[in-house]
Amino acid sequence: MENTLEKSRPALEPLAYHVELRDYLKAQERDLWNWFASARAQADYTENLRLELLKSTYRLDAEGHPELYQGVAEAKARLQLDIPVTLYQAQHNPHPNAALYFIPGEGHIVFSGPVLTLLNAEEIKSVLGHELAHYHLWQWKQGDLHIVDRLIQAVAGDPRAAASHEHTARRYQLYTEIFADRGSLCVTGDLLPVISSLVKIQTGLGQVSASGYLKQAEEIFARGDVATEQVTHPEAFIRARALKLWQEQPAEAAAHIARMIEGVTTLEELDLTGQVRQTKNTRRLLEQFLQPKWFQTPTVLGHAKLFFPDFQPAKAKDDAIISEFKQTDSKLREYLCYVLLDFVTVDPELEEVPLAAALVLAQQLDLEAAFEKLAAKELKKKVRDVRKLKEQAAELLARTEAAT
Repeated sequence: MENTLEKSRPALEPLAYHVELRDYLKAQERDLWNWFASARAQADYTENLRLELLKSTYRLDAEGHPELYQGVAEAKARLQLDIPVTLYQAQHNPHPNAALYFIPGEGHIVFSGPVLTLLNAEEIKSVLGHELAHYHLWQWKQGDLHIVDRLIQAVAGDPRAAASHEHTARRYQLYTEIFADRGSLCVTGDLLPVISSLVKIQTGLGQVSASGYLKQAEEIFARGDVATEQVTHPEAFIRARALKLWQEQPAEAAAHIARMIEGVTTLEELDLTGQVRQTKNTRRLLEQFLQPKWFQTPTVLGHAKLFFPDFQPAKAKDDAIISEFKQTDSKLREYLCYVLLDFVTVDPELEEVPLAAALVLAQQLDLEAAFEKLAAKELKKKVRDVRKLKEQAAELLARTEAAT
């Protein structure tokens, strides 16, 4: 069983969200990035961490707890880590849990509550794998993702932070826990102790059925897509399903997990990378909308360049952009309607042809009813006149294309 898992399981690499956010922050927040990457910031962080460990924990030494350190050795080998690791028990936290305190070149894992008596040896190894997977992630590319973690948490915690910063910090944490769960599976080579350790820590029960919980998770998703409502750690049933997907369907897992973590794209909950993505998608949509030669008047193109200074209409069809806007919330769909309407009215000399084109595109985007209502209101037309134009749109556009 374990050998089969070793051959079929994909490599433990950072998730796409981690890399995407790293690239964004290095490019768009260079001064902040340089500060958090600086030697001074690292030194301050490390010194504060060491003091906190001394004050709030009891250190578990290898001589007194050889079985724990044997599990550490196995986890380090599986994750290809060559660092000293020290274990601790928190003094004043009654809730079962574990956490990694990251110092470059060192691993410090703090257990809290009765986790060491609640879990069996394989489950404890799973927890060690989860925590050391955090180290595996944070040491990637000279510590880039640890810089991301500290930077985005600090920015999100600032009173001046925008909602997009808070949403970014939340998603980064959620994806990080999904990644760390994969570390558990890499270490144990078996899905069941990973699931049972999750459920035991969540419930406090000493005996649980991992296979039974996997079936329970499948029952939840059989009723429709579900997205996490948590801030730092996804719900246990989401984590269980994500692990099973990663093990059994690695090629399809990323898309399914993204839906569980991010849910439907909403305008009010866009994170930093989501804002970039929606900006790019808006541009792609406009490039398609303004592809006809008749639409490319100086007035229209000048207006487009107010949004994108180097704007150029598309030279080829990009049908994929339509699907990018299908799973969105009402606010984002309203935004799209206003974008289309903006270009419908910018050049009066084109008369009703841009509106006809917008009605066709709105229909492709499943925005038909919303756009018709908005167009009638903003253009002070009767709804029946807008619908009549929609019925004639194909013929009107064909005549206009032929005359161009």
